[in-house]
Order: sequence, then C-alpha cells, then structure tokens
Amino acid sequence: MMIDQAQPTSLNLEPYWLPFTPNRYFKKHPKLVASAKGAYYRTLDGRDLFDCLSGMWCCPLGHAHPKIVEALTRQAETLDYCPAFQVSNPLTLRLAERIAALAPPMLDHVFFTNSGSDSVDTALKIAIGYHRANGAGNRFRLIGRERGYHGVGFGGISVGGMVANRKMFAPLMLHGVDHLPHTYERSRMAFSRGQPVWGGHLADELERLVGLHDASTIAAVIVEPVQGSTGVIVPPVGYLERLREICTRYDILLIFDEVITGFGRMGANFAAERFGVVPDMITFAKGITNGVVPMGGVLLRKQIYQTFMSGPDSAIEFCHGYTYSGHPMAAAVGHATLDVMLDEGLIQRARELEPFLEQAVHSLKDEPGVLDIRNIGLAAGIDLAPFTGQPGQRALRIFERGIEEGLLLRFTGDTIALGPPFISTTLQIERMIEGLRTVIRAVN
Repeated sequence: MMIDQAQPTSLNLEPYWLPFTPNRYFKKHPKLVASAKGAYYRTLDGRDLFDCLSGMWCCPLGHAHPKIVEALTRQAETLDYCPAFQVSNPLTLRLAERIAALAPPMLDHVFFTNSGSDSVDTALKIAIGYHRANGAGNRFRLIGRERGYHGVGFGGISVGGMVANRKMFAPLMLHGVDHLPHTYERSRMAFSRGQPVWGGHLADELERLVGLHDASTIAAVIVEPVQGSTGVIVPPVGYLERLREICTRYDILLIFDEVITGFGRMGANFAAERFGVVPDMITFAKGITNGVVPMGGVLLRKQIYQTFMSGPDSAIEFCHGYTYSGHPMAAAVGHATLDVMLDEGLIQRARELEPFLEQAVHSLKDEPGVLDIRNIGLAAGIDLAPFTGQPGQRALRIFERGIEEGLLLRFTGDTIALGPPFISTTLQIERMIEGLRTVIRAVN
C-alpha cells in the first residue's frame, strides 16, 4: 500500500499511540514530517525545519548521508539478518573492535543491544552478575541520581530520577535502589559556561550512601556525565573525578550512561575522554548508527568480562541478550557512521563549533522569561520561567511558534534543549539562535 504523502488529511491518526507525547493534543495539532536531508526536516506541507536537536540527539551527521544510505542498501542485499546466539558475522565483530579502539583505555569489550534503554538494563545486569561471579552476591544495590534519565526499562526507571517517568510504575521498580542528589543549583551556577565551579562536593553524598547501606551491599553507581533529557545539566568541576575515587575505594562499579554524549557530542569520542575519568562501563546507542537503524551497547573492562568466563567452555556465561544484538544491518550503518565521522573530521568539527554555540546561546540571557542557560560540547539547555499556573505551556508555545520560524525544537517541561548536528555551519547555528530569540519574544 502506497501512502500519498502530499495528502496529510487522508491519514488516520487514531490508531497510533505516540510515545512520550500528549496524544490528544497531537491529534488536534499534528506535526507530520515527509522527508529529511542534511540538517533539515521537510514537513508534509513543504516547510524546511532546522534540526535543532539532531533528531533526538541521535543524528549528528544529519540526514540521508549518501555513504550511510549506500551501506544500508548494500547490506540489505548481502546479509539482512544473522542470528545473534551461537552465530555472528564479520561486520559485527569488526564494529565491536572499532568501538573498543575509540573507547577510553581498558574498556575493550562490547556487548551489543538495541537501544539506550536496553544498554542500561544490560549494564545493570552485568554489574550484579559480575559481583555474584566474584563471590560477592551480597552486592545488589544500585545507585542512580535525581533527575537522571536512563531509559524506560524497569532497571532504567529504577535508577533514573525523573518523577514523571517513575510514579506510575513504582510497584514494579527494583528494590535496593538509592539516589545521589542532582548537581544543579541555579542560585550558584546560573549562566555557567562549560563546567560550573560550584558543586564538586556533591559527589561526597556517595560516601553518605556507603555509610547508610554499607559498601558491601552496593554493586554499581550509574550517572550520565552530562544529564541530557532533564535539560543539559553539566557536571561541576571535580565531581566525576570524586565519584571515580569513591567507587574505586569501595570496589563499586562506576557506569557512565553515554547514550547522548557518546560518539562526539562532547567534542571527543566519549564524555569519559572529555572529562578525563574512566568508568568501569559505558552505555551507548543513538550516535553509533546516526539514528538510522536502532543499535546500542555496553563497553566494559576486560576484567569484568573475564570474571564471567568460568565453568565448562560449553556453558553460557551470561544468560542475557536480544534477537537483534549486533544486527548486521545496524553494524553496516555503524561502520559507515564511524567512517563519515572520522574521515570528515566531524568530532573535531563539533569541538570547533562549541565556542560558537556557547557565545550564540548565551546572547539570549536577557530575553523575556529566560532563567538560565547552560552549555558544554555541542549541547545547550535554556530554562524558561513557567506561565503562572501553567507549567510547560511557555515551552510548548515556543515549540509551536518555532515551526513557523523554521525550527524543530525539543523541550522538556519549560526547558529547551539544543544539540545541532555536527555538520551544521556557523550561519545555521546563528540562524537557529536568532530564530529562537524571535520566538521567545513572540510568546512572552
């Protein structure tokens, strides 16, 4: 059945339940995209929208890159699927090798998943299994962080710290989970550029949790190096280093959730490299395939992998995995994505664009309703004052008006997040900010 994309009124919106979307509002005010190319989407009615968040942080190379399109097409004709259990294929093996080569030192093994949510739940299972295999099965506690987002699996929402994502599912969450406080304090770090100087001491809250629960019960700590979904919260100077020190002292595994920050968003292969802190595991997804085919994974230390490698050679060491782990279509796109990133110098390009985005976005400081602006790498967050008694409405109206100005924005609550593609020009970023300025003034 062919759908005539020029006739949006013929589409039946009712059967589709959209994720993380106010469905009743959407179906009254649908936003329908027909195509994408480079740094732009095109709507069904022919308007070009600049992609202000690289899809959902997942399309740093823009859309329809010819090398990725070619790789996808060629692979579909060669090996469209390969079982993930007891069998593999050369593309997937080589991709694991390439990702490990890009990772920080000692993170040299890769377990493939389908998404960021899967990656987080996999990393948590690895952490629990590792301690059990090491004779420390009493280490069952997991420590997350307030305002953290780690996907939508039951493990991820348990260690996550966004109330709206947790409250409906509280009866099904993991037991033994606790949370560090978040690191954002507007009165002390408003309009910071890069890492705020205040707040490093908040990592010492992990010492308090160790004292409360005893280190012998704690398996892992998981944090986003930069908290993305809650509004680009940047770690204070010394914070991640201190977490690493405490985890090392008490034999607690440290997991960095780099689903957003991995593969160049921080102007480095991984945020761990940018901040000079090496965790025990890194979760990744999104940018590894430029959003074209779902794929995720966990990078881990060889020591963790080797701990599982016991018992008879014929025994399954880790009873976990997915039908689509290391999917050959995703692996082919992953190779093409890495080729483009490296051959075209796009990670370095992201680092070069960082100061330009910083200067541009902070020029919005005195615009109506702007409470705070934060940035690091090729990412920024803008907090807006909510309309009285109408939380989220200011950002929603900015989102709607942004489409009229040629911008596809992303908002959570009353926070606007920006993460333009690495292929963006300085002129495009300037136009994005000036368009946003116009919109902010219009909806005040």
